[in-house]
Amino acid sequence: MMARIKAGLLSLRDLLATAWWIVLVAGLGFVVAYQFVEPAPPKKIVMTTGGEQGAYYRFAQRYAAVLARNGIELEILSSAGSLENLERLKAGQAQIGFVQGGVVPPKEDPEAEDDSGLLSLGSVFYEPVWVFYRDERTLTRLTELRGKRIAIGQEGSGVRQLAHQLLEANDIPAGDRLLPLAGLVAAEELQQGRIDAAFIIAAESAPVVQVLIRSPGIKLMSFAQDRAYQRRFPFLTKLTFPRGVADLVRDYPPDDIKVLAPTANLIVRDDLHPALQTLLLQAASEIHGKSGFFQDAGEFPSYMDPMLPLSPEAQRYFKSGPSFLQRYLPFWLAVLVDRLIVLLVPVFVLLIPLLRVAPALYSWRVRSKVFRCYGELRYLEDDLRHHYDPARRAEYRSRLDALEEEASELHVPLAFTDLVYTLREHVNLVRSMLDKQEKAT
Repeated sequence: MMARIKAGLLSLRDLLATAWWIVLVAGLGFVVAYQFVEPAPPKKIVMTTGGEQGAYYRFAQRYAAVLARNGIELEILSSAGSLENLERLKAGQAQIGFVQGGVVPPKEDPEAEDDSGLLSLGSVFYEPVWVFYRDERTLTRLTELRGKRIAIGQEGSGVRQLAHQLLEANDIPAGDRLLPLAGLVAAEELQQGRIDAAFIIAAESAPVVQVLIRSPGIKLMSFAQDRAYQRRFPFLTKLTFPRGVADLVRDYPPDDIKVLAPTANLIVRDDLHPALQTLLLQAASEIHGKSGFFQDAGEFPSYMDPMLPLSPEAQRYFKSGPSFLQRYLPFWLAVLVDRLIVLLVPVFVLLIPLLRVAPALYSWRVRSKVFRCYGELRYLEDDLRHHYDPARRAEYRSRLDALEEEASELHVPLAFTDLVYTLREHVNLVRSMLDKQEKAT
């Protein structure tokens, strides 16, 4: 039993002695491949949104539910709006945020490299610009609001920046008649007659829009110059609020209303893990991909506002959807398998040719032990055949006995034992030759 164990250990030693360089090359390949493996995605990420009563915050809660199903915790931070979201993203206080179209000014040189450290995952929904006003007349142009008290949203919000852009384009300068009111507060002020108009950016189902649509004496502006605005501000889209859609019984609105809409964009830091970017895009498709009041099924997410470069992950997603692994495997398993593929494929590419060579090297190493004895045996045979000296008989026999003993003590795998027995037969063959030489002399 001990002899078998010893033989096995010796064979294992031979194998390791033969294959050490294969292990070394594979190890080096493993180390090199590891440099290209993305670390595992974090279990917690932060999203900056908007006010707790706004659409951004409500959508963020839906994102949190989708991500939680995949083992990712989403912390939601409320904010004043898009401008504050951008600052948080740049400062690293959040990894994801909603940003309204048009907030990031276009670059003077479109070919210049972006250095903001931010990427877009695309637009996810329309944000209609509703301009509600109190007036006996029907207003269709923003110039008709000159001199009126107008709520344009709070500091740091996207609606405030967009309202300033639109009003300045109509020669209405900033001043004390442009008030930092937003949402339901602005709606109440307008209902009470303390302001004359309010810029609201919200979905048609938002409470503030529903309240103002049904408020007596409050009208909704239809942009007569909608095509001109779209040309001047490419991030805006023309939309139509159809007649009677708000209230079929009262036939409100009594006519089609032309509204303008930027898009809400999902912005991420460029160091956000690629797998999480793809997961966010899958969540966006689930949350925003259905048909809606102003959108068709499958219209979102899409790259509609080039305010920031599109993420490479988003480019792949828009072209071919989620990866094969993320389509059919749970998120954590897809990430694990993807990392293993990147890590192990280069190693296997190295190992396949090396392992094909290894058996031949191992065979050569085992056979070389026997061949060394054959070399000595051949030298002794030549000595006997051509330079036989009767005075050296004892030396000849001693050398043959030593060769036979060495052959008997060779430890080789079972597959190679025939070589040992053949060697011993050949030793006896040379011994027979020596016996003949002795008798002849």
